[in-house]
Amino acid sequence: MAQEPLLDHIDSPRSLRRLSSEQLQQLAGEVRRRIEQVVSGRGGHLASNLGVTELTIALHYVFDFARDRLVFDVGHQCYPHKLLTGRAGRFDTLRQGGGLSGYPAPVESPYDPFATGHAGAAISTAAGLAWADGAATSRVVAVVGDASIVNGLALEGINNAAVLRRQFLIVLNDNSMAIDRTRGGLAGVLDRIRMTETYDELKHSTERFLQHVPFGGEVYDALRHLRDGLRSSVHGGQIFESFGLRYFGPVDGHDIDALVAVLSRVANMKRPVLLHVHTQKGHGVDYAVEDPTTFHSPSAFELRDGRAVFAGKTRPTWSQTFADALCARADADERIVAITAAMPDGTRLTRFRDRHEDRCIDVGISEAHAVALAGGLARAGKLPVVALYATFAQRAVDQVFHDVALQDQHVVFCLDRAGLVGADGASHHGFMDIATLRAIPRVTLLAPGDAAEMSAAMDFALAADGPVAIRYPRGDVPADLPGDCPPFELGRARTVRDGADGTFLAYGAMVAPAMEAAGLLAERGRDVGVVNARFAKPVDASCVARCLAGGPVLVCEDHARTGGFGSAVLEAAAERGLDASRLRLLGLPDRFVAHAARGEQLADVGLDASSLAEAMAAMVSSAAAPHQSGSR
Repeated sequence: MAQEPLLDHIDSPRSLRRLSSEQLQQLAGEVRRRIEQVVSGRGGHLASNLGVTELTIALHYVFDFARDRLVFDVGHQCYPHKLLTGRAGRFDTLRQGGGLSGYPAPVESPYDPFATGHAGAAISTAAGLAWADGAATSRVVAVVGDASIVNGLALEGINNAAVLRRQFLIVLNDNSMAIDRTRGGLAGVLDRIRMTETYDELKHSTERFLQHVPFGGEVYDALRHLRDGLRSSVHGGQIFESFGLRYFGPVDGHDIDALVAVLSRVANMKRPVLLHVHTQKGHGVDYAVEDPTTFHSPSAFELRDGRAVFAGKTRPTWSQTFADALCARADADERIVAITAAMPDGTRLTRFRDRHEDRCIDVGISEAHAVALAGGLARAGKLPVVALYATFAQRAVDQVFHDVALQDQHVVFCLDRAGLVGADGASHHGFMDIATLRAIPRVTLLAPGDAAEMSAAMDFALAADGPVAIRYPRGDVPADLPGDCPPFELGRARTVRDGADGTFLAYGAMVAPAMEAAGLLAERGRDVGVVNARFAKPVDASCVARCLAGGPVLVCEDHARTGGFGSAVLEAAAERGLDASRLRLLGLPDRFVAHAARGEQLADVGLDASSLAEAMAAMVSSAAAPHQSGSR
C-alpha cells in the first residue's frame, strides 16, 4: 500500500516535529524526488542538494529557525530548506523569471537571513548575528562545506567566532567535493578522518551512544569523552580546537535519527562548536552519486529508465572555445600553467588537466591565493593563465593590484561568465570586472566577439607584456563574424559592418546582438555599422573619432555602465576634445538584475537585439530631424 505523501502537508518546519522517525525518512525521499523532478526540467544545482537532505531536515527538526538563525555558505544547497519553509507550492518556478531564486533570498522568506551565492562568508555573517544578539535569545547555525571552509574569509571567520561567549554552531558538511573533488592539505586531513575505524564505528553507533548520554550538566562531559576518543586517532579536533572551537564528529549525514540526537545535544552549548557531518554528494540518486561533478549544476535533462540524458549541443560554448585555444598553445609552450579556483569543470580546464596534469593547479575556493600564486609563478618564469568566473574574480582584486600589476608580472586572466549569467542571478553576474580592473595600471582588457577571436585573443594575451584579462560570457559562441579574423593589435578595434547612418560600438558579448540589430534596421531601410571594440583598455580613440564623425554612436556592453567600457569611450572622447553629444551608452543599470533566462535579462535591461535596434533607430531619427526641418 502506497504511503501518503508528506511534503504537500509541510507548511512550515514546525510540521516536522509531528512526524515519526519513519516518516522523516519518507519525507527525505519525497524531497529528493521533488528536487530531481524540478531540476531535470529547469536545470540547477542537483547533487549538492541531494547530499544535504537529511541534514536539512534534522536542523529544522531541532532548531526553530523562525526564531533561531540559519546561514548557508554559498547557498546552492538550499533547495531542501526552501521545500521545508513554505515554498514547496512554488518550487516548480525555481530559477525562472519571477520565480524562486536558486539561492537563499530574504525577499522570499524570513527563514533566509542573507542572499548568498559566494563561498566563505557564512561564518562571518553568522558571527555578526550572534554578536548582535548579546542576550542569546536565538541560536545561530552556519552550514559550511569542506570546500568553502578553506577559503581565507571562512578561516578569518572561525578565528574571530571562536571568541564568542555564547551558543554558536558551525556544521561542517564534508562530502569531499566542491564542484570537482576538493584539493589541498585540509581535504587530505578530512579524508583521513573519514577513513578511520573510529569514524566507521561512529557512523553505526552514534545514536546508540547518545541514548546513554545523560541530560543536564553532564551532557558536555559525555560529549567531550566522545570527542576525545576521536581526537586520539584522528586530527579533526586538533585542527579546529586550535582555533578555540569545540569539535564533535564526524557524524553520518544521512542518518536522521543520529543527526537529530547529536544536534539536540550540541544545540544549547554556550560556546562555539563545530559539528563535522559526513555526507555523500548526490546521495539517493545513482547517476548523481556516480558523477557528482556533472550533476553539481546540470542543464535540463530527460530521465530515461533512471538515467539522465542531455540534449545534444549544436554549438560549442565560450568555455569550451577558451579551453581549446589554451590547450593548443600549451602543447607548444611548456611555460604555460593553468590555475583555477575549484572550477576545473565550469571553466573547462578539465581538458587542460587531462593533457597537462602537471601544469594544472586547482587551489580550491581560494581566488586570492590563485592570483597571488600566479604572481609567484610569473616571477619564476612561468606563463600562468588564471581561469575564474568574473563574479568570483572580484574576490581577488587586491592580488591583481598588488601581486601582479604592481610587480609588472605577465599573468593572463580568463574571466568566464562575464556579464549576465541567467538563472543563477544577481550574486553570479560578472558586471564589475571592467570597472575594477580598468583602474589598475598596466592591466590590458580585451574581449572576443566569436570563436576565431577567442583564439586570436589568446595569442595576443600570451605574447603580451604585463597582466591581461580576457572576458567572455556564459553560453554558446555565436555565429562567426563576417570576413577573416585579423590578429589582435593593442588598442585597435575591428569594423565588422560598415554603415552610413550610425554605428554600434560593441564590446565582447554585445557584438553578436549588435550585428543582429543592424540586420533588423536594414530591413527598415537604415544602414548602421558595427564596430567590434576588442579592447576596453586601451580604447581605440581613433576609432571613436571616426565613428562620431559618421553619425550617432551607440556604445553597448554587458557590464555596469558605471566605470565600464562606455565610460572608457567617453574618457577617450574627452581627451581628444570630441563632441560626444551623439554618443549614447547602453549597459547594465545601477541595480541588481534578478534571475531569469539570459535572453530575458538582456531584454529587461535593453541589451537584446530588438532593444538595440529601437535605441539606434531613435538616435538616427533624432540626428536627421534638424536637417529635415531646415530643408522645408
